[in-house]
Amino acid sequence: MGDKANAHPGAAGRAVAADHPASVRNVVLVGHSGSGKTTLVEALALTAGAVNRAGRVEDGGTVSDYDEIEHRQQRSVQLSLVPVEQDGIKVNLLDTPGYADFVGELRAGLRAADAALFVVSASDGVDGSTRMVWEECAAVGMPRAIVVTHLEAARADFEEMTRICAEAFGGDDPDAVLPLYLPLHGPQGPDGHAPVTGLIGLLSQKLFDYASGERKESDPDEDQLPLIEEARNRLIEGIIAESEDETLMDRYLGGEQIDVKTLVEDLERAVARGTFFPVLAAAPAAEGARQGLGTVELLELITRGFPTPLEHPTPGVTTVDGKPRELKPCDPDGPLVAEVVRTSSDPYVGRVSLVRVFSGTLRPDETVHVSGHGLTDRGHEDHDVDERIGAVSTPFGKQQRPVSHCVAGDLACVAKLSRAETGDTLSAKDDPLLMEPWDMPDPLLPLAIQAHSKPDEDKLSQGLARLVAEDPTMRLEQNQDTHQVVLWCLGEAHADVALERLRSRYGVQVDVVPHKVSLRETFATRSAGRGRHVKQSGGHGQYAICEIEVEPLPGGSGIEFVDKVVGGAVPRQFIPSVEKGVRAQAAKGVAAGNPLVDVRVTLLDGKAHSVDSSDAAFQTAGALALREAAADAKIHLLEPVAEVSVLVGDEYVGAVMSDLSGRRGRVLGTEQTAGGRTLVRAEVPEIEIGRYAVDLRSLSHGTARFNRRYARHDPMPAQVAERLRKQEQEAS
Repeated sequence: MGDKANAHPGAAGRAVAADHPASVRNVVLVGHSGSGKTTLVEALALTAGAVNRAGRVEDGGTVSDYDEIEHRQQRSVQLSLVPVEQDGIKVNLLDTPGYADFVGELRAGLRAADAALFVVSASDGVDGSTRMVWEECAAVGMPRAIVVTHLEAARADFEEMTRICAEAFGGDDPDAVLPLYLPLHGPQGPDGHAPVTGLIGLLSQKLFDYASGERKESDPDEDQLPLIEEARNRLIEGIIAESEDETLMDRYLGGEQIDVKTLVEDLERAVARGTFFPVLAAAPAAEGARQGLGTVELLELITRGFPTPLEHPTPGVTTVDGKPRELKPCDPDGPLVAEVVRTSSDPYVGRVSLVRVFSGTLRPDETVHVSGHGLTDRGHEDHDVDERIGAVSTPFGKQQRPVSHCVAGDLACVAKLSRAETGDTLSAKDDPLLMEPWDMPDPLLPLAIQAHSKPDEDKLSQGLARLVAEDPTMRLEQNQDTHQVVLWCLGEAHADVALERLRSRYGVQVDVVPHKVSLRETFATRSAGRGRHVKQSGGHGQYAICEIEVEPLPGGSGIEFVDKVVGGAVPRQFIPSVEKGVRAQAAKGVAAGNPLVDVRVTLLDGKAHSVDSSDAAFQTAGALALREAAADAKIHLLEPVAEVSVLVGDEYVGAVMSDLSGRRGRVLGTEQTAGGRTLVRAEVPEIEIGRYAVDLRSLSHGTARFNRRYARHDPMPAQVAERLRKQEQEAS
């Protein structure tokens, strides 16, 4: 690599449609927020000729013109696709958000891609979340390369950053993470900083100078060769170590000069296999320039070193009833299998679905089967419907440019799929299939909302349905206990974007209200109550008297009703009426309006009237008896307790355990896991972990993960119950 004098740009703004999977490269850009991913995508688009020198497409927009929210917040919040063409290869650049709240968009990008570019800022280094994504890619064998950006920073040091990347990403083999180029520095400025103006190719031993705004190739001076010899030798050894030719190392150690062409071919194979991870440098073009530093080399690596979709295993496919289905990998003539990796709403064309085609060929105006399974816990009902798709297009900024087809391995946008949601499978209507869903993080930050006004209330349900259809990392809950509408999000930024989309896209204004947990009540002591419902009026009156005893039961017992009436004091036909009234009152609560649980209610005695007794009268008497028993008993408020598992780096274990204890948590144990991490298991009251998703991220610098599940309800301490009561009074 590195022996081309110039890139071969395609026609600016032209819609690109691949005719075969071998001519496609799908590349996802990964890196922390601010590392320069979007800027790099724009620089690559400029070098490939997809935009003009001002970085604009034909309509005057830019390749990053996607979402008004992104412009307002000055950060990426959703996956975006920028297709460019280089040397007859269609390169689909998938730009992902770097902020942790939008990791769902990152996972979608990883699903749609065949290789990953890890973008690392020379001024910021490698953060913990980027390391975790690297490990995810390693687990599935995804090919990766590293791009160092922000070399213009005063203290930027490419060689030091390469060492840090080798340490962070190399694991047991740091020699698998090596640079292909070294920076070429210009004259020092008044501040002593020598800017990077070009690159030195270690294999080709050529200089590539970008100082003029276009890449110029030259031979190095004799005094420059010794400066690159050590790095070049190490790179050659690293490539040979990954070579499939087992004789190559012996020949090299024996003094043989290995042909550069052989080294490049071995390098490309090692990169495509995911066993060698080259480090490159890149910077955007200066104003008016045609090429950004390192962009030609990066496009060359993508087109020649990254694998085609033919080399990417197809995710598991079944029939809609769960029977495994074997498919030939990435066959354009095979049965249609495509997956929706992003859903967005356009004010003019409606819902737009970005899809990756894994098998077959997708064409406009055909009827497809839409399958969505496995996300019922997030408010997405399983569905199987046939829909006729509209135009198939390739996106570029705000534009959608029609294409005639989308072959296996390629990505495109599809209009008019009103029922399809992110994660759904598209297949032939006469051969419906289903792809296994990709791993999506569990939303653990609750956001309780209510409509701002009556008009908003009328639109809220539809707006929420469209919102969660776009984002499977968001969960919609209609809590039957607290009567709250709750959006479960990944973090505060995720929640802010959800509210903004409700307002700006769907015209729904909502108010955020304090989130309530599902409390319960129970009797702490045995008690008795008498319910008397006697009313006389013209015609039939109402007459029912019953006496009950209530005693507490162990947690999880629910409500037991026992009949011990003797002598027919309460006629048999009215005993179910008493039970119905007791259970109805228990559901409403007897103290603070929370459901009553874990008690045994025994009906001991009562009185009836031959004319005035009725089902309704005994239901009322049963409810009154339970309320009277509660008035004379000590009532415990029960709070939900969650089992919490926190996976955290060893250096943060102490802080996490101390924080859990401060939340009234009980640590159950710890377990050492791979990668220098510890799994901390604890039981914590749910009322104490409403914001734990945010607090844990801060505590662990974004490197910890946790999950939670309901365990049981336990008595709430009196002081906490009193504090909660005062808060509710103040809120009302």
